[in-house]
Amino acid sequence: MTVRGEFLAVILGGGRGSRLFPLTAERAKPAVPIAGKYRLIDIPISNCINSGIYRIAVLTQFNSVSLHRHINRTYYFDAFHTGWVQVWAAEQTTQSMDWYQGTADAVRKQLFEIKSTRAKHVIILAGDHLYRMDYAKMARFHQETDADVTVAVQPVLASDAFRFGILKRDKSLKIVDFAEKPTDPGVLLDMVSREDPERPYLGSMGIYMFKTEALIELLESQEAQDFGKHIIPEAIESHKVYGYDFTGYWEDIGTIRSFYETNLMLTMPHSEFNFYDPERIIYTRPRFLPSSKVKNSKLENVVISDGCLISDAEIKHSMIGLRSVVKSGTTIIDSVLMGSDDYKMSDRDNPSVIREFGIGSDCYIEGAIIDKNPVFGHGVTIKPFPLGTDLDGENYHVRDGIVIIPKNTDLPDETYIGPAPSSEEVIQGDAE
Repeated sequence: MTVRGEFLAVILGGGRGSRLFPLTAERAKPAVPIAGKYRLIDIPISNCINSGIYRIAVLTQFNSVSLHRHINRTYYFDAFHTGWVQVWAAEQTTQSMDWYQGTADAVRKQLFEIKSTRAKHVIILAGDHLYRMDYAKMARFHQETDADVTVAVQPVLASDAFRFGILKRDKSLKIVDFAEKPTDPGVLLDMVSREDPERPYLGSMGIYMFKTEALIELLESQEAQDFGKHIIPEAIESHKVYGYDFTGYWEDIGTIRSFYETNLMLTMPHSEFNFYDPERIIYTRPRFLPSSKVKNSKLENVVISDGCLISDAEIKHSMIGLRSVVKSGTTIIDSVLMGSDDYKMSDRDNPSVIREFGIGSDCYIEGAIIDKNPVFGHGVTIKPFPLGTDLDGENYHVRDGIVIIPKNTDLPDETYIGPAPSSEEVIQGDAE
């Protein structure tokens, strides 16, 4: 099946991203940086381009300026590729004065634009997943089964079933039952689809392929707000809905914990997801930064992005983002640094003051996510909190024990963020 010209990709990028707060305090969820130099939106757009889908719409609503800027600077086609990546922002019209009320409602409010493309099929994608997928293979399955709707599925851990749409298929791979994020033990028992005790369920990946006419019919026949909660269960009763098996790596970057652990996974020598595939590239904005410079430092399982300056430091199992500056005597362990937009900049509140971004000397940072443009003084200490801890400080947040330093934060000399030191640590510190 030829996907070029017949398919339109619609990427959902308009949610508040509350589970990723504070990383989404000033940006949309798909604009959150990942893997040092990319943004989450780069994953589905790159998958589309690598699959031959060149008409891509990104639906946006909240905190969308940085996302719009990234898309405009990154994705533009030449005269020999009749494609586009467009931003379809939420808007008030004579037909509707409301903003997007959910995933399905967002697509419904853009049906005029979808119809105008005359695409035969529409693939609905999330803007916050990490995976590499050839949508053309899914399209062939979609055609061979003559499906009205095709849902990409994967085996799901029993402990994670409540996080996903769980489904059952018959022998022809047609979906016969679907429950969105079930918590009822009785419902879960009925949804067991596999003999594997560790992964007994089939979960929806949030990737939906529709015949355009079926999508229009389903959206115009009801006021349903979400695909998982409403559209897919309704479609099972009235349309041919099939489940397409995807066996590769896939992760929903929906929480601070998943974001943190996924970034650290990428630092390992044989990480489950490979950004180094030369045939199916993950694209991002070309910045033309100089190579990173590392002086007299000890590095172990570290990814260092472009334009970094690291001197006399020790860094273990960490992701170091663009233009990161790490000064002498600093130790960084199990942490994600997003880097900086520049090396120095005038202070927003006091233009006469120049802020030099980076991590100061003799700092100790462990179990943390440092958002962009940090200004850390000498001797700053950050340590992780116990698993499950959630709290908000004056210039930091803690989610599931992980310390998050928001964008553009200044931490003065000798700042300490972490659990209260134990009595043993205090005694040892006094003795020293």
